[in-house]
Amino acid sequence: MKPLAESKILVTGAGGFIGSHLAEKLASLSPGVTALIHYDSRPHWGNLEYAPGGVKRSLNVEAGDITDPHFMRHIVQDKDIVFHLAALIAIPYSYVAPSAYFHTNVLGTLNLLEACRRENVARLICTSTSECYGTALTVPISEEHPLQAQSPYSASKIGADKAVESYYRSFDLPVVTIRPFNTYGARQSARAIIPTIVTQALSDSHTIRLGSLTPKRDLTYVSDTVDGFIAAAEAGGIEGETINLGVGSTISIGGLAEKIIQLTGVQKEIVCDQNRIRPEKSEVMHLISDNRKARDLMNWSPKIDLDAGLAKVIEFIQANPDFYKADQYTL
Repeated sequence: MKPLAESKILVTGAGGFIGSHLAEKLASLSPGVTALIHYDSRPHWGNLEYAPGGVKRSLNVEAGDITDPHFMRHIVQDKDIVFHLAALIAIPYSYVAPSAYFHTNVLGTLNLLEACRRENVARLICTSTSECYGTALTVPISEEHPLQAQSPYSASKIGADKAVESYYRSFDLPVVTIRPFNTYGARQSARAIIPTIVTQALSDSHTIRLGSLTPKRDLTYVSDTVDGFIAAAEAGGIEGETINLGVGSTISIGGLAEKIIQLTGVQKEIVCDQNRIRPEKSEVMHLISDNRKARDLMNWSPKIDLDAGLAKVIEFIQANPDFYKADQYTL
């Protein structure tokens, strides 16, 4: 396989949170990066708009839709490495529009798999999620942990993961599945827990309104997740593998809110809002990664601790006050 610097690279979902950071990092490593954003009529590149001007000029940005198989065959042509991050990811909205999740996450992934097979891509790195595991049955959670569909979102991602597995086993498609635990950082959607807490902490409200405070999450800063994706493109002999990316420690949602209150220097009451609580059997109570496989196969380990990462998020939100609407609950 060619080195990244000599490869033609495609990043799907490049207008999203992790995708924009990955495309930005890849642009510093290779002159041949195509960033796929979701097509609409607005002249806006999503989170890529927050990348430095030189980065945006160096990227080949194309707009399209992964649910169109003809477009996917077109965009994959001549690519050596494909990073697949395009997906619908907000769990609360998956309760409202489940068919959209299966259409995008399963059918869209299938379209990309077939395009990569037809175009003989050298490696495809697909994005999974720790939500596929559901509430931990054993801790830490290794890649051998059973998959539990506790939301329509997680079910759609399990379906996509199994489609990826089938193309490796049936057609020898050189795929690697990366399964990040909870990634956070600048540019993340307001529907995610850390921006939800920080924006309310910095607002004029006297309270911070959250869902359940007891679930525990394994939080990885976005630059560490990006490094994991790049390691998955460069490591040898890992085709067909599913690999966790996580720190290996947890904090409860309530504890996270207390930490952010401390870091922002405010005094606010934390309120459990019933409208933000997942259905009882759908809530994932405990996610903590076993990241030994990533260390052993890709020489990857996280570098940014939680306090340092949260400080970067707070700085971004303070510098971009119009990015979020603190008074609205975002599905």
